[in-house]
Amino acid sequence: MFVPGVEIPHLCFQCEDYPCVNACPTGALSINDKTGAVNIDVSKCSACGLCVNVCPGKVPHMHPEKNHIVLCDLCDGNPKCVETCREGKWNTLKITFRSERVSYKVSAKTPKKLTIETARKILGEEIAKEVLSQ
Repeated sequence: MFVPGVEIPHLCFQCEDYPCVNACPTGALSINDKTGAVNIDVSKCSACGLCVNVCPGKVPHMHPEKNHIVLCDLCDGNPKCVETCREGKWNTLKITFRSERVSYKVSAKTPKKLTIETARKILGEEIAKEVLSQ
Protein backbone atom coordinates (compact mmCIF):
# COMPACT_ATOMS: atom_id res chain seq x y z
CA MET A 1 0.00 0.00 0.00
CA PHE A 2 1.48 3.33 -1.08
CA VAL A 3 -0.55 5.49 1.32
CA PRO A 4 -1.96 3.97 4.53
CA GLY A 5 -5.75 4.08 4.46
CA VAL A 6 -5.97 4.91 0.74
CA GLU A 7 -6.40 1.92 -1.51
CA ILE A 8 -7.95 2.32 -4.94
CA PRO A 9 -8.20 -0.04 -7.90
CA HIS A 10 -5.73 0.52 -10.71
CA LEU A 11 -7.53 -0.37 -13.89
CA CYS A 12 -6.50 -0.72 -17.52
CA PHE A 13 -7.30 2.31 -19.68
CA GLN A 14 -7.48 0.24 -22.89
CA CYS A 15 -4.98 2.42 -24.75
CA GLU A 16 -5.93 2.96 -28.36
CA ASP A 17 -2.66 1.36 -29.54
CA TYR A 18 -2.53 -1.43 -26.89
CA PRO A 19 1.24 -1.39 -26.23
CA CYS A 20 0.94 -4.38 -23.88
CA VAL A 21 -0.62 -6.58 -26.57
CA ASN A 22 2.01 -5.54 -29.10
CA ALA A 23 4.86 -6.19 -26.65
CA CYS A 24 3.80 -9.70 -25.70
CA PRO A 25 6.31 -12.12 -27.28
CA THR A 26 4.13 -15.21 -26.76
CA GLY A 27 0.80 -13.91 -28.10
CA ALA A 28 -0.83 -14.38 -24.68
CA LEU A 29 -2.57 -11.00 -24.85
CA SER A 30 -5.41 -10.19 -27.22
CA ILE A 31 -8.12 -7.56 -27.53
CA ASN A 32 -11.72 -8.51 -26.78
CA ASP A 33 -13.73 -7.33 -29.80
CA LYS A 34 -16.86 -6.80 -27.69
CA THR A 35 -15.41 -4.82 -24.76
CA GLY A 36 -12.01 -3.55 -25.91
CA ALA A 37 -10.48 -5.14 -22.82
CA VAL A 38 -7.20 -7.03 -22.95
CA ASN A 39 -7.70 -10.77 -22.51
CA ILE A 40 -4.95 -13.02 -21.21
CA ASP A 41 -4.43 -16.61 -22.30
CA VAL A 42 -2.66 -17.82 -19.15
CA SER A 43 -1.50 -20.98 -20.90
CA LYS A 44 0.63 -18.81 -23.23
CA CYS A 45 1.79 -16.19 -20.69
CA SER A 46 5.47 -16.57 -19.74
CA ALA A 47 5.28 -13.86 -17.03
CA CYS A 48 8.17 -12.02 -18.70
CA GLY A 49 6.79 -8.62 -17.62
CA LEU A 50 7.20 -6.87 -20.98
CA CYS A 51 3.53 -5.85 -20.91
CA VAL A 52 4.05 -4.18 -17.53
CA ASN A 53 7.11 -2.31 -18.76
CA VAL A 54 5.34 -0.79 -21.78
CA CYS A 55 2.06 0.00 -20.02
CA PRO A 56 1.88 3.76 -19.34
CA GLY A 57 0.03 3.05 -16.09
CA LYS A 58 2.04 -0.07 -15.14
CA VAL A 59 -1.31 -1.77 -14.60
CA PRO A 60 -0.69 -5.46 -15.45
CA HIS A 61 0.67 -7.31 -12.44
CA MET A 62 1.79 -10.79 -11.50
CA HIS A 63 -0.72 -13.20 -10.02
CA PRO A 64 0.24 -13.63 -6.36
CA GLU A 65 0.44 -17.42 -6.57
CA LYS A 66 0.59 -18.41 -10.23
CA ASN A 67 3.09 -17.57 -12.94
CA HIS A 68 1.07 -15.26 -15.19
CA ILE A 69 0.00 -11.65 -15.59
CA VAL A 70 -3.36 -10.40 -14.26
CA LEU A 71 -5.36 -7.65 -15.92
CA CYS A 72 -9.02 -6.62 -15.61
CA ASP A 73 -11.07 -8.13 -18.45
CA LEU A 74 -14.16 -5.99 -17.64
CA CYS A 75 -16.09 -9.17 -16.77
CA ASP A 76 -17.03 -9.54 -20.45
CA GLY A 77 -18.76 -6.15 -20.50
CA ASN A 78 -20.54 -6.29 -17.14
CA PRO A 79 -17.87 -5.29 -14.58
CA LYS A 80 -18.72 -6.61 -11.13
CA CYS A 81 -16.84 -3.71 -9.47
CA VAL A 82 -19.19 -1.19 -11.09
CA GLU A 83 -22.21 -3.24 -10.04
CA THR A 84 -20.94 -3.47 -6.45
CA CYS A 85 -20.18 0.24 -6.40
CA ARG A 86 -23.75 1.03 -7.47
CA GLU A 87 -25.23 -1.39 -4.93
CA GLY A 88 -23.14 0.20 -2.18
CA LYS A 89 -24.29 3.64 -3.34
CA TRP A 90 -20.69 4.88 -3.62
CA ASN A 91 -21.23 5.93 -7.25
CA THR A 92 -17.52 6.28 -7.95
CA LEU A 93 -17.25 3.83 -10.85
CA LYS A 94 -19.21 3.88 -14.08
CA ILE A 95 -19.07 2.27 -17.48
CA THR A 96 -17.94 4.58 -20.25
CA PHE A 97 -17.87 3.85 -23.94
CA ARG A 98 -14.88 4.38 -26.19
CA SER A 99 -14.73 7.48 -28.33
CA GLU A 100 -12.41 7.95 -31.29
CA ARG A 101 -11.79 11.57 -30.24
CA VAL A 102 -10.31 10.67 -26.84
CA SER A 103 -6.82 9.40 -26.08
CA TYR A 104 -7.19 7.04 -23.14
CA LYS A 105 -3.46 6.50 -22.91
CA VAL A 106 -2.87 10.05 -21.63
CA SER A 107 -5.14 9.32 -18.65
CA ALA A 108 -3.15 6.29 -17.55
CA LYS A 109 -1.13 6.82 -14.39
CA THR A 110 1.05 4.50 -12.37
CA PRO A 111 -0.62 3.00 -9.31
CA LYS A 112 1.68 5.03 -7.02
CA LYS A 113 0.94 8.35 -8.74
CA LEU A 114 -2.81 7.69 -8.81
CA THR A 115 -2.86 6.72 -5.12
CA ILE A 116 -0.88 9.80 -4.07
CA GLU A 117 -3.15 12.12 -6.09
CA THR A 118 -6.21 10.48 -4.55
CA ALA A 119 -4.73 10.76 -1.04
CA ARG A 120 -4.20 14.49 -1.56
CA LYS A 121 -7.84 14.90 -2.61
CA ILE A 122 -9.20 12.82 0.27
CA LEU A 123 -6.88 13.91 3.06
CA GLY A 124 -5.97 17.40 1.95
CA GLU A 125 -2.50 18.61 1.05
CA GLU A 126 -1.23 19.13 4.62
CA ILE A 127 -2.20 15.71 5.98
CA ALA A 128 -1.19 13.92 2.77
CA LYS A 129 2.25 15.53 2.96
CA GLU A 130 2.61 14.36 6.56
CA VAL A 131 1.46 10.80 5.76
CA LEU A 132 3.69 10.57 2.68
CA SER A 133 6.78 11.71 4.57
CA GLN A 134 6.58 8.75 6.98
